[in-house]
Amino acid sequence: MNATDFQTRLHQDDPLFGTLIVSPAPEWLKAVKLLPLDYVFFDTEHIALDRAPLSWMCRAYAEAGLPAVVRIPSPDPYQACMVLDGGAAAVLAPYVETEEEVAALVGAVKRRPLKGEKLRRLLGGEAQPETLRQYMDRHNQSNSLLINIESVPALERLDRLLAVPGLDGVIVGPHDLSCSLGVPEQWSAPVFQEAVASIIRQTRARGLAVGVHVIYEGGLEHERRWLELGANLILHQADILAFRFAMARDLQALRQAQAEGSAAGAKQELMI
Repeated sequence: MNATDFQTRLHQDDPLFGTLIVSPAPEWLKAVKLLPLDYVFFDTEHIALDRAPLSWMCRAYAEAGLPAVVRIPSPDPYQACMVLDGGAAAVLAPYVETEEEVAALVGAVKRRPLKGEKLRRLLGGEAQPETLRQYMDRHNQSNSLLINIESVPALERLDRLLAVPGLDGVIVGPHDLSCSLGVPEQWSAPVFQEAVASIIRQTRARGLAVGVHVIYEGGLEHERRWLELGANLILHQADILAFRFAMARDLQALRQAQAEGSAAGAKQELMI
């Protein structure tokens, strides 16, 4: 899948499956290619990932048929342009709460290379030469824009945020949203589940992509429910989380086996 295919699929019903990749190790690409994934997610908001290795990762995974969604550190249009220049297929902007933020990001992602006063006038409705409009359409046709819904204000303004032309979809940030709702990390709390369900319904009703980044263990039941509700942008865990959860289970099982073996040996020695 390339960036244009990804852009098209965002607005369809068939789900796209991805995961967060933290490791920049070149060997990691070979392992990730074996997974049934449609895209990869790189996070520069919470992960210390510099611009040069990020660009290498975006381009390497793109060559492997896995377009990269990159979360920028803040809803900054200049950072959005930077990661697109580095090879990202889609920009994810964190903690967006206003229509003005969405419009500015649309300008950066969908109306490049315009900036400054010229871009502000265009976004304000000023007519532009047809040749320029056609150029911008071609230049940005494969770029996708996603925003994080992570707070009660964003939830309350969701319909207005989704109405900004040029937005392709939203991803729920479960940790921040649960905290904003007053139920930190209580993933099964009715108020959290209802909020996510509402985001999915409203977003899909507009034909935009929607998903939740499930960063907690045991979230498969929730992911299945959200798929049933219509979520089409599945973002499941991360390489570092899969390592942590799997290693914890294996080491616990090994320690338990060792303890049981030691207990059996001690009992046998005592019997002798």
